[in-house]
Amino acid sequence: MIDKANVLSGIPAGLRDPLLAAFREVARNYAEHRWEPSELNGGKFCEVVYSILTGATSGSFPASPSKPSNMVQACRDLETSPANSARPGDRSLRILIPRVLLALYEIRNNRGVGHVGGDVNPNFLDATAVYGMSSWVLAELIRIFHAVSTQEAQESVDALIEHPLIWEFEDMRRVLAPKMTKGDQALLLLHAKPGWVIEKDLLKWVEYSNSKVFRDEILKPFHKSRLLEYDEAQHRARISPLGVKDVEERIIQTRPL
Repeated sequence: MIDKANVLSGIPAGLRDPLLAAFREVARNYAEHRWEPSELNGGKFCEVVYSILTGATSGSFPASPSKPSNMVQACRDLETSPANSARPGDRSLRILIPRVLLALYEIRNNRGVGHVGGDVNPNFLDATAVYGMSSWVLAELIRIFHAVSTQEAQESVDALIEHPLIWEFEDMRRVLAPKMTKGDQALLLLHAKPGWVIEKDLLKWVEYSNSKVFRDEILKPFHKSRLLEYDEAQHRARISPLGVKDVEERIIQTRPL
C-alpha cells in the first residue's frame, strides 16, 4: 500500500492538499451521519478534481483549484480534448472521471443540498452516492498516478479515512483500545460504518464469545435505550442518532486519538 504521505505526490500540493481535505470531509461527515455537509463537500471535491483533470490532460497543472463557470460544459469539453494513448489513464482522465463528476455535482446542486427547491432533502442514499463516487474517483486517480492495481488504490483510499481507533484489514475490524468495554466497541464500530451491520460480523469484530449473551447484554439493551436499532428478524444492527451523539461525546472526545 502507498504510504499516506506519498499519495498523489506527483500532483502539486496546491491541488493535492485541497483534494485530500475535501475527500476527508466527505468521509468524516458521512461516517457521522451528517448528510448535508457530506454532500456539500462532494461539490468542493468535484471542483478540485476538475482542476487536476485539466492539468493532467493539458500538461500544465494550475497552482490552485478553481470552479469552472459551467461545470457540466467544462466536463463535457474534456471529452473533446485530444486522445493520447501514451498518457496513463488517458480515457479515464478525459471521459470516465468527468462523467462521474457530472453525477456527483448534480447531487450537490439540484437535490436540495446547495440550493433550496431541490427534489429531495439531504439523505442517506444521496450521501452514500456522494461518498461512493468520491471514493472511486480518488482511487482511480491514485491508480493512474501511481500505476498500481485497483485493489491497492482502494486500500490507499481506505487508509486515508481509517478511524484512529479502528483498524481495518480484509473483512475484519478491530478497535485499538482493548480495555474498552465490548458494548462501547460495538457502538464505535457501528458509528464508523453507516447503515446496517450483520450481527455475526459485529460479534466477530468485538470478539464476543457467546452470540446469545451478546444479543441479550448489548444489542437488546442498546436497542431499548435507542442507542442503536436491532433488527432481530434479520440479525442486523445500525447506530441511531442518539448512539452517534454518545460515541462522539463520550467515547471519541474522551480518548486520545
